[in-house]
Amino acid sequence: MIYKDRVSGPPETKFVQLGSQIGLSEENRIVGYASLFEAKDQGGDRVEKGAYASSLKALKSGGRGVKMLWQHDPSQPIGVWDEVYEDKKGLYVSGRILEEVRAGAEALALLRAGAIDGLSIGYRTVKASKTQDGGRSLKQLDLWEVSLVTFPMLPEARVQSSVGDDGDDGALARALADVFSSASTMLTRE
Repeated sequence: MIYKDRVSGPPETKFVQLGSQIGLSEENRIVGYASLFEAKDQGGDRVEKGAYASSLKALKSGGRGVKMLWQHDPSQPIGVWDEVYEDKKGLYVSGRILEEVRAGAEALALLRAGAIDGLSIGYRTVKASKTQDGGRSLKQLDLWEVSLVTFPMLPEARVQSSVGDDGDDGALARALADVFSSASTMLTRE
């Protein structure tokens, strides 16, 4: 069964734990996967490969981008996603949190302290089908935003690294070593 567009309804959200593919680095940069293909979330839904392709193409052709929000609050943008694209694993995001924005500074402090570690996608379902286990297979999504959140819906990933702004070159070197190690591990698995 395919669901019809729900243009007038509220956007839906999905959460993912910041994790082995995500971390905080120099210049308040966050990188990682906001969505993992075929991973069943706590609501029973799975995002299929290619589900974001049409939306990302439309955003790009319109000169727009995916918004970075704090806790899905449209009145609290906290940064900029510089890259958002699909690969074999999921929806990859790379962006900068802005310390000059009050909510951005708060989000950075909470990330650095380990108090928050979640990512969540805000979207509208365009095409989906019911699964035998009562969930949905999300085939096409209209992606609106990716938020930093407290409670993630997809808990498979964990925080990779965090680098403070105290100029600790050793912390930066350790964080970079972690990134390269994780990348090597991911390449070996694929």
